[in-house]
Amino acid sequence: MMQTAAHHSVTFHLHARRDSAMACAWMKTGNPSQSQLRQRHKLVRRVDHGQSLVHFNRSKFFLITDKNMVFPIPNSMKNDGHASSISASEDIIDTNDTPKQEPVPLFSKWAPPRYLWRGLSVFVLTGQVIMRILNRKIHWKNTLQQLERVGPKSVGVCLLTSAFVGMAFTIQFVREFTRLGLNRAVGGVLALAFIRELSPVITSIIVAGRIGSAFAAELGTMQVSEQIDTLRVLDTDPVDYLVTPRVVASCVALPFLTLICFAGGMLSSAYLAEGVYGISIRIIMNSAQRALRPWDIVSAMIKSQVFGLIISVVSCGWGFTTLGGAKGVGESTTSAVVLSLVGIFIADFVLSYCFFQGTGDSLKNL
Repeated sequence: MMQTAAHHSVTFHLHARRDSAMACAWMKTGNPSQSQLRQRHKLVRRVDHGQSLVHFNRSKFFLITDKNMVFPIPNSMKNDGHASSISASEDIIDTNDTPKQEPVPLFSKWAPPRYLWRGLSVFVLTGQVIMRILNRKIHWKNTLQQLERVGPKSVGVCLLTSAFVGMAFTIQFVREFTRLGLNRAVGGVLALAFIRELSPVITSIIVAGRIGSAFAAELGTMQVSEQIDTLRVLDTDPVDYLVTPRVVASCVALPFLTLICFAGGMLSSAYLAEGVYGISIRIIMNSAQRALRPWDIVSAMIKSQVFGLIISVVSCGWGFTTLGGAKGVGESTTSAVVLSLVGIFIADFVLSYCFFQGTGDSLKNL
C-alpha cells in the first residue's frame, strides 16, 4: 500500500489572475532527484510572485501504478488563454522503469500427452512394487483375498474356455493328420500347442477381461472419489495396501490357472478324438507324454507370471491415474484391458523367440 501511494502525483489547477493565484506545486512523494527539486522550486517561486503561467500547456495526466509511469492526455478543450493545469517537465517523469519482457522458455507451455505420463506411471509403479516385494512389505490379508479372487473364482470360466478351444483345435488337427496317416502324432502336437502357447495366452486373456477390468474400475473409482487420498492422510501407502497384493496374487495364480487349463484342454480333446474320430485316449496321452519336455512346462509358467504382472500393473496404473468422474472410470477400464491384451501378445512373442530358437526335436520320437 505504501509503495503504491509513493508513486501517485497530485495536479493542482491554477488561474492566470494574480489576485487569486495560490501557492501550489507538483508534488510527488519519495526521494526526488536534484533536477526534480530544482524544477519544483522554480515553479513555486513563480506562483508566489504572481507571474503568468499561460505558457504552461493545459494537460492532464494519468498514472499506471503497476508500471510507475505518467502519460499526458491531450486536452480536447480550446485554449482560452488561461492555464488551468501545470504540466510536468520531461525530466520529472520517470521513464527508467519501463518493463522488460523476459524471454519465455522454449517448453514452458508444453505438457506431455496423457498417455505418455500414464505409461511412465506404469513403469514407476512396477519398480515400486518390486522394491516392496524384495523388502517383504506385503499386506498378507489383502493378498490372500485377491489370490482367492484371481485363482479359485476364475477356474470355471478358464476351464470352459480352454475345453472348447481344445476341441476346436482337435477337429482341425485330426482331419489333416488322418489324411497323412499320422494319428499317433495328434496328441503330441496338441500338447505342445497347448502348453507353449494356447494355455498361457488364453488364460491371460480371460484374467485380463475378468480381473484386470475389475482392478482398473475399483482403483479408478477410489481415485475419483478421493479414497486413495484418504489412505495417504491416514498414513497408509496405497501401493502397499492396494497395488502390491493384486500384483502378487496375479503372478502367483496365473501359473496354476495355466496348468489347470492345459489339463482341461487335453482331456476335452482326447474325449472328442475318441468319440468322434475313433482315436483312443491312450494313444493321445502317450503321444503327449513323449512330446512334452520339462522345459515346456517351466516356460509356460514363466510366461504366465509375466502376463500376470502385465495385467495387474497396467490395470492398477490406469486406475491410479483416472480422471473425470464416472466417464473417466469407464475409459480407464476399457483402455486398461486393451493395453493389457496388447502387452500380453507382445510379451508372448518376445518370450517365445527367446525360449524356442533353433530346430525342435520334440516330435521325432512320435
